[in-house]
Amino acid sequence: MRPLLPVALFFGAALTAPALGAQAAPNTPAMSVPAAAAPVDPIAIVPLGNEVAGSAAMVTGALQVVGGRAFIAANGTITSGSATTDVALPRRGALRVCASTAVKLAADSSVPAGETPGLLMAIDHGAIETSFATGQNADTILTPDFRILIGAPGTAHVNVRLGQGGDTCVDNPGTNAPYVLVTSVFDGSVYRVQPGQRVMFQHGSLHEVVDQEKEPCGCPPSEIKGNDFPLAQSEGLAPLTPPAAGPAVQHGSKGVSTAQPLIYNAGDQAASTAAQSATKSVEPAPSSTPPPARQHKKGGLFTRIGHFFRRMFGAE
Repeated sequence: MRPLLPVALFFGAALTAPALGAQAAPNTPAMSVPAAAAPVDPIAIVPLGNEVAGSAAMVTGALQVVGGRAFIAANGTITSGSATTDVALPRRGALRVCASTAVKLAADSSVPAGETPGLLMAIDHGAIETSFATGQNADTILTPDFRILIGAPGTAHVNVRLGQGGDTCVDNPGTNAPYVLVTSVFDGSVYRVQPGQRVMFQHGSLHEVVDQEKEPCGCPPSEIKGNDFPLAQSEGLAPLTPPAAGPAVQHGSKGVSTAQPLIYNAGDQAASTAAQSATKSVEPAPSSTPPPARQHKKGGLFTRIGHFFRRMFGAE
């Protein structure tokens, strides 16, 4: 008969010698199963549940759910719904994932033990806002067109928004802002965003730069009731809602309709100009043909003159 010692070692302290051969004492309390503990040193903590403000619509990846929160151990994806998701970065700060945005998070696995690894944040649409302390290892924001490196040390409040046609807005606010270097993933060109600078890279190119961009680079402001063209929809952060059916706006006698949907793009001046011109009323062009009444008056006058001459010369 084989010894039972290996079985006891496999189950550890949960299986003792009395459990193998002797009967347990009558007053021995039942063994309780401990609740699941949160993982050690997660890279992000995300609230879950519709009743929690700032919660995510979906979280996937290497994670563990404890107490209504998702603890991302090494990598994962956070998807926001119709509201901004507030993500906690332990011992560092916070990350805001704007509405209708998905961000992939991953920690630098090459960092030696004991050091805070750099964080990789990848987005292909929408916007994010960062507010965390940088360490000796740089953090990176990756977009379809750019690699945005956030240097250390310091405190980062870098905001990034992706618009239509590859337009990328990068904001590096504050006089003590970190070193931010934007590199093109296609041609290798670089651009440094200075502290306190907000720029727009049009069409995904570092050669088409709008310095001191006026529109915010982070999450859109709260929508105002009655706003038919909210910023979240114009920047591609939320699907467009079909306008309610209503009477067409009429101008002039021919009733020319100008009720057309508009899409505003802050980084595209041509689209903005076209949108503005579409709001102007279209008046019918003046006709070169004289009005019928005027023609009738003119014809009656010549008829009377003809009768006059015919009477003078005896033609009548």
